[in-house]
Amino acid sequence: MALRVQGRKCLRTVHNMHLLQQRRNNIYSVSDGFDEEEIRKKLQCFPGGSIDLLKQKNGVAVLTINNPSRMNAFTGTMMTELKDRVTELKGWTDGKGLIVHGAGNTFCSGSDLNAVRAISNPHDGMKMCMFMQNTLTNLMRLPLISVALIEGKALGGGAELCTACDFRLMMPQSEIRFVHKHMGLVPGWGGASRLIRIIGGRNALILLSSARKVDPEYGLAIGLADAVITPSDQSGSLEAAEKWLSEYIKGPATVVRAVKQVVLSGRELDLEESLKAEKTIFGNVWGAPANLEALAQGSKHK
Repeated sequence: MALRVQGRKCLRTVHNMHLLQQRRNNIYSVSDGFDEEEIRKKLQCFPGGSIDLLKQKNGVAVLTINNPSRMNAFTGTMMTELKDRVTELKGWTDGKGLIVHGAGNTFCSGSDLNAVRAISNPHDGMKMCMFMQNTLTNLMRLPLISVALIEGKALGGGAELCTACDFRLMMPQSEIRFVHKHMGLVPGWGGASRLIRIIGGRNALILLSSARKVDPEYGLAIGLADAVITPSDQSGSLEAAEKWLSEYIKGPATVVRAVKQVVLSGRELDLEESLKAEKTIFGNVWGAPANLEALAQGSKHK
């Protein structure tokens, strides 16, 4: 009898870990008719710009959308580079935080129209949609606490990109705008689904149906922005964002990453599976070096 109970517990643990692993993988695969290499080859026909990644010793990475001559619009190669940078971050076990920002004092204006026109047929458009949904979902699920630093404009796909981060920091005079309706479209990179979870269905409907410009004041009011930061004379916007983020990534990387993982589980799993996932993650940090050190130092009430 005891062996049967133990066996059932083991099976539940395996099932729970399988669910967690599924949510770390891509949404779309070959079984959904998605061939990543096919769309990757097509996207690479449209070069320009870059996605730059800097991993710092303090555990904070900086991801830069770098195409300032086109307001940091995503070319085809930038889409594939973003996928590769996110994959690299998934394997960065020393990481704790991530700042996503744009070069040249603006965030991102979405897709480069040259690439969009070239893959405007429904087949290629759907494959690009699947590719970017996979990429931004993996970005959202990184075990890093992420911040979108919004300077200038975050338009269309750029607005969708910022919803894949845990927090959004807006600079004075910046704006977020879901302009898809003006292009005869709806969000396709997962932005609508994430937006609803961030600000609720009513506010999401307002933004998507009106293409309303979200300035910092309105962003704070509806919960799309988490703070408005103004750099001092001694520091730039990146330094100000890193200072803001530092409050949430204090401590060992293993603990910070575990915190992000339990939040992801609670958000994406039903209650019973979320509780099981929390137990699994708790078991990974209980009695681990960071826990034992904190107990020895009596850190609970610091």
